[in-house]
Amino acid sequence: MAKRRDVLKLAAASAGIPALFAASLPKLPNTTISSTQAKLQREPFGDLLIYFDGPTDQLKSMTAGSLRLKPGMSPHPPHEHPEEEFMVVTEGTGEISVDGKVTKVGPGSMMYCAANRLHGIVNTGKVPLLFYFYKWRA
Repeated sequence: MAKRRDVLKLAAASAGIPALFAASLPKLPNTTISSTQAKLQREPFGDLLIYFDGPTDQLKSMTAGSLRLKPGMSPHPPHEHPEEEFMVVTEGTGEISVDGKVTKVGPGSMMYCAANRLHGIVNTGKVPLLFYFYKWRA
């Protein structure tokens, strides 16, 4: 069942008013969430978990989640967005591209990408690649 926040987010985004939307959402709570409590989205490329999504005391928006990326897959071609982003690889192997530079990655690898910069990830291994991501707008 869709939460009120999700409905507001879709309505605001379709109306082209993300700033107004962010102001209307409740701030993220101080809490701990397990993977079984995170919002699961099964995608053709893998399982996406969203742990947190909304404004904080200091940020207009914050999203934290994980993706278990299937072998040979990418969630999308390299892209850019207005949020800054960190990605932390915890399982598997792959390649992360940032501004056209491709780096082989494995457990313990971390990416930072500034806002509006081209970046992407692909699983080049034979097992799922698990990474956690954190995106925010100040």
